[in-house]
Amino acid sequence: MTRYSDEFKYSIIKRMMPPNNESVKAISKETGLSEGTLHAWKKKARANGIAVPSGEPEAERWSTQDKFLIVVETASLSEIEMAEYCRSKGLFVEQVEAWRDACMQANGGIAQQAAQLQKDLRQKDRELKDLQKELKRKEAALAETAALLVLRKKAQAIWGDPEDE
Repeated sequence: MTRYSDEFKYSIIKRMMPPNNESVKAISKETGLSEGTLHAWKKKARANGIAVPSGEPEAERWSTQDKFLIVVETASLSEIEMAEYCRSKGLFVEQVEAWRDACMQANGGIAQQAAQLQKDLRQKDRELKDLQKELKRKEAALAETAALLVLRKKAQAIWGDPEDE
């Protein structure tokens, strides 16, 4: 098992960060490192508070975790430092400010809406399962009825119609 220096790991992780946003697959092909190793390094970097987007070139499609980490990284920066930071990451100051506002509002109505949506989704899942059960039951009953009709016709063909006698 090869051990890589922290500097090497960070240089690879940095390639996954803005503004490059190189994909794990591309870096794996180029360096010969396994995708699993790269994903593990990326996960560890995230756990250490480094924003490493999931290969999305468009910042608005990044995960909320990555956006939050950017907000945390920029929380203490002045306007000039913020502008430099955003330029280095390929972001707009307005994007980061919007993300900061969203983070500050996260405990407001959005969280309640999300909880309600989750509750509604669970209810719909239950309804779907119930409907699927009912459909299976009705399909089985229909199959049984069809089988009985076929048997009845065969019995009539063999022994004749008992109602005729």
